[in-house]
Amino acid sequence: MSFVKTRAKKNTEQPNKPSVLDIIISVLAALFGVQSDKNRQRDFNHGNPVIYVAVGAVFVILFVLTLVLVVSWVVPNS
Repeated sequence: MSFVKTRAKKNTEQPNKPSVLDIIISVLAALFGVQSDKNRQRDFNHGNPVIYVAVGAVFVILFVLTLVLVVSWVVPNS
């Protein structure tokens, strides 16, 4: 029984560090403007801002490239 209490105590003492998937979901939600307050607080309190900026930049570049490809595919060449 003491092992369970000790383990639970350790889990609550450790910061809730976001995983790679959490970072990607947070960046995508922030790009669309639907980030929850709980996730935003976790990101600001336990996340590394450099990682969020880098992942955000990658997704913005991919978004712009996708738009360029779609427009060039839809608009006929003269």
